Amino acid sequence: MSVLLTHGYFLAEDAKEQEIMRPYPPLGLLYISAFLLQNGIENKVLDSTFSSFDNFKDYIHDHQPKVIAIYTNLMTKIRVLEMAKYAKEILPETSIIFGGPDVTYNTENYLKHGADYLVIGEGENSMLELTQHLLGEKKEAPKHIDGIAFMDDNGSVVKTNARTKVRDIDELPIPNRSAIDIPKYLEVWKEHHGQNAINISTQRGCPYTCKWCSTAVYGQSYRRRSPKLVVEELKQLIEEYKPDTFWFVDDVFTVSHKWLKEFCETLTQENVSIQFECISRADRMNSEVIYLLKEAGCFRVWIGAESGSQKIVDAMDRRVSVQHVRNMIVETQKHGIQAGTFIMLGYPGETMEDIKETIHHLKVSNPDHFTITVAYPIKGTSLYDDINHHIITDNDWATSTDRDIDFKRTYSRRFYDFAVKYIINEVQINKSKGKKGGVFNKAKLRLKSKMASIGMLLSKIGLLSS
Repeated sequence: MSVLLTHGYFLAEDAKEQEIMRPYPPLGLLYISAFLLQNGIENKVLDSTFSSFDNFKDYIHDHQPKVIAIYTNLMTKIRVLEMAKYAKEILPETSIIFGGPDVTYNTENYLKHGADYLVIGEGENSMLELTQHLLGEKKEAPKHIDGIAFMDDNGSVVKTNARTKVRDIDELPIPNRSAIDIPKYLEVWKEHHGQNAINISTQRGCPYTCKWCSTAVYGQSYRRRSPKLVVEELKQLIEEYKPDTFWFVDDVFTVSHKWLKEFCETLTQENVSIQFECISRADRMNSEVIYLLKEAGCFRVWIGAESGSQKIVDAMDRRVSVQHVRNMIVETQKHGIQAGTFIMLGYPGETMEDIKETIHHLKVSNPDHFTITVAYPIKGTSLYDDINHHIITDNDWATSTDRDIDFKRTYSRRFYDFAVKYIINEVQINKSKGKKGGVFNKAKLRLKSKMASIGMLLSKIGLLSS
């Protein structure tokens, strides 16, 4: 074997994800695989999701690939570094390539911890040229290849010119899903949720400026596949895998109203019926857009909120009105589409008053689903730049992730652990009103809320530490 593509996400090692059980195929790797095949480079994909680190060891020992390319992000970094270390120990002549969002702003660290080369940004063309160079066994350093980084003979980091992004992404082949066990994903979904889902991408890049969001791979661009090609891919997936639903992975599915309308028309013309969920922004939604989503088969849309406090939303550079977010959640539900939303706690400057506004926001808008995360700074984002001089942790880079970085906030990190529980229980109390058996359940929720509020108070006065 010449080229192996893999990643470092092992579902069996993630207790939280095992509870959720909503795994999706690694689309990025499958795009790379398809592009290499299109250009005559044979490759194999070792999908780690349902596999194990031991299986990875056995696989590379048995097949001894000349090139191992590993996708890495802030969640999988630690395991990826271990994979690279092992590969180098048994296959010292094999070239190790890392790609993914985390390498862009951690170039030197990755090169010092196992990578021979990094593919920075959009990967198809850089990976193709680098693979051709390595398989050609050329001795000179690949300084002529855009979008990569490596160490020279003196141990200095070399970053080549930035790779120009693919302008017309219709030219890219669809992901090579045949390289992995897609039915396994569908079986797991069906077993745990009663219906399954498969992921699909229609766009690259995001034109918005949210300060906590990383744009390390596709940048602040907006490039869209034609509705016709998207529908052709949907038809192929329906014929081959028969999924119950689809998940559009795009950052803002409704960013272009013109595209959405054409997409609806194409589905009708091709007699394709689907059920799907997607992510949007409230400022790219209105009654007409919601109607189009419903017509296209959308059963759930996730509308970013992040906070119920306009002060915090503005600090994030979200450029959206909290009131409009509320209106769009309610309007979406009126059209028979479930509404989900995202909340982020612990943003710089957030106070208890802002948290109370977030609780009010969730009670008033009453989304069907919501998730809460505690803000963490990803290197390369504006948030990271803002808090860089206020970081209070001193973590070893190779054994920690950006999630482990803490900074000086209004309250301690421990406070926010309790705040998450407090918000969830307060909102659930509101949702339980008028429901059958609600008296006992409400009492239980009130007790949980009270315990969480006590934890918040003790954390504020320093009696509970991190």
